[in-house]
Amino acid sequence: MRLGLLGGSFDPIHFGHLRAAENAREELGLGEVVFVPAAEPPHKPKGDLSAAEDRLAMVRLAVAANPAFSVSDLEMLREGPSYTVDTLLAFERVRPDDELYLIVGSDTLPEMASWREPERIFSLCTVAVAERPGAEAAAAPPGARTVRVPGPELPLSATAVRRRAREGRSVRYLVPDAVADYLEQRRLYR
Repeated sequence: MRLGLLGGSFDPIHFGHLRAAENAREELGLGEVVFVPAAEPPHKPKGDLSAAEDRLAMVRLAVAANPAFSVSDLEMLREGPSYTVDTLLAFERVRPDDELYLIVGSDTLPEMASWREPERIFSLCTVAVAERPGAEAAAAPPGARTVRVPGPELPLSATAVRRRAREGRSVRYLVPDAVADYLEQRRLYR
């Protein structure tokens, strides 16, 4: 099976993430897309993120209605920073017959050369590049197998959602209703 992996901090998950995953699923014929929230993203300072448990809960709420989407807590259970190469190796071990596709935004592609063991990442998967509004098309790092993922793009960012929530403004229609309710109940970003 073709298996898509979409990692990130998901602080919070929003419709842009979900649309990118659905675009990749549809365009690439993915049998499943697994969302993998990072417990400790290596590129973000500690303390700048909501609790890992809250982010994991929001992702579970957001994908619950789509049978082609699932959530892995693999990076939540691992000690230390969440490195993509480790996640890909773990999926390769438990699902050796699957063809792995790592879904990233077009703004992320240029950064991948600076990730831990980028050559190994590129050997383990095909990088599915979801276009992000406003991001210029970037060239793939040498040795990377990439495929562009066309489809509707939503100009959303988790930063904008957090800012609206902090200001006491509505985040409805930017995030799934269950996530908006969770944010309100837990008073996240306030």
